[in-house]
Amino acid sequence: MSPIQIALLLLAVAGVWAIVELALTLRKTRTVVDSLDKTVNDLNNTIAEAQPVVAKLDGAVDELTPALAQMEPLLKSSKTAVDALTSNLVEVEAVVRDISEVTGSMAEASNAVSSVTDSAAGAVQKLFNKVKAPAADADRKLAAAAAEAEQPTERVLIGEDEAAAGDDDGQKSVSKPAQYYTYTPAETSEESCDE
Repeated sequence: MSPIQIALLLLAVAGVWAIVELALTLRKTRTVVDSLDKTVNDLNNTIAEAQPVVAKLDGAVDELTPALAQMEPLLKSSKTAVDALTSNLVEVEAVVRDISEVTGSMAEASNAVSSVTDSAAGAVQKLFNKVKAPAADADRKLAAAAAEAEQPTERVLIGEDEAAAGDDDGQKSVSKPAQYYTYTPAETSEESCDE
């Protein structure tokens, strides 16, 4: 093959390739145009539906315009009311501060009176304790002696080896408060044998 034929063959292949690419591009463009057409139709429908809403909003804004004109005087009067309330709160704060100072002074005075009465009561109590102390000690000693005298006692014998200074028979008699003892059966049988 000659070089011209090879060039024409390459040129024909390139032309076919370009036609295929052009066909693919046109197909993609057609799908994009179709989807764009659908989007535009949807947008037109949405705009058509929004027009009555916009008309209603326009009417509402027209109705609100006189109300907005009346809001300015209301805001001015509310500002005046807030200023008056602030001044009243300042006055109430001053009154509360005065009351807290008075109650603080009363609490301090009450504490002072309480401390004076406590110290006076303590002094009187000490005085009565000094006057009552000798009589109270004597009363306590008499009560203790009477309590000891009322308790029953029993006599216990101590054997010869335990007695430091024994009697004639080697036993010593000691006075001891009455107690209860528990004996086992073996001890009771020994005692009956001793008797």
